Amino acid sequence: MKKIITVITALLILTSCTKEKLSDRLLAEPDHNEHLNSENSLKIHKDKNTIRERFSPPEGYEWIEEKPNSFGSFIENFKLKPYDSQIMKYDGTPISTQHLHEAVFDIDTGNKDLQQCADAVIRLRAEYLYAVKKYDEIQFHFTSGDLFSWRDYKNGTRAFVSGNSVSFRKTADVDDSYQNFRNYLDLIFNYAGTISLHQETKPVPSNSDLKTGDIVISPGSPGHVVFIAGVCKNKEGKRLFLLGEGFTPAQSVHLLSNPYDKNISPWYDLDVDSPETKTARYIFKPTNFRSF
Repeated sequence: MKKIITVITALLILTSCTKEKLSDRLLAEPDHNEHLNSENSLKIHKDKNTIRERFSPPEGYEWIEEKPNSFGSFIENFKLKPYDSQIMKYDGTPISTQHLHEAVFDIDTGNKDLQQCADAVIRLRAEYLYAVKKYDEIQFHFTSGDLFSWRDYKNGTRAFVSGNSVSFRKTADVDDSYQNFRNYLDLIFNYAGTISLHQETKPVPSNSDLKTGDIVISPGSPGHVVFIAGVCKNKEGKRLFLLGEGFTPAQSVHLLSNPYDKNISPWYDLDVDSPETKTARYIFKPTNFRSF
């Protein structure tokens, strides 16, 4: 689910994307399927403004503590918009499907159709590294395989595409402002996607290894990715998970409800060994969990 605007990227997509159309992985609207139910029976603290505060685990489960200053802690404590906020597209209009999310992250989408699914994950990862001042770790690959860092961009280096090649040269003044950081991310959004994000992450071998900030991804064009936004477990060690995503067209980053199990929604019962993973708006087949 990624806009491709250069010849080099298009060629890579043709050789690596999946064959099916996006509609083959998208789920039908729940109100057209009796087995789906977007309502849930768990108490949601609608007056709270972070994931960890707003969503209580099901009975018998407790939140798993994330390490301070970790990516997982950053996501779980990210500010949310007021409860019942709509998912808005980049052009300021609401999307048509407003019944499959339980929260909207308080982060801008930009005013162009750029920050889609993989971009939402990249955005949160970059914002985390920026917040904890790990500036030298802010770097992402284009789908072409070329690596471009925030350090190089802020020092004036820019990317130039010519035919099948990407070159980099210094053409701008040094600028380490946050606005220039956003400009850098918009560039990354243009040239990165689920294929490059898949290559930048590593497999998660077992359920006990899954943590907040990990992703489940189908690399390709179309492709999709959702990220784990919270983890809880019971005394037997069984875990449940909250899931967040961006989508196409570019729209608000949001937390998904679980239309398949109202007794635990918005939590999901996930398994790294499952042949497929169904989320509110997409089917991942095969299941493919990965971690930064």
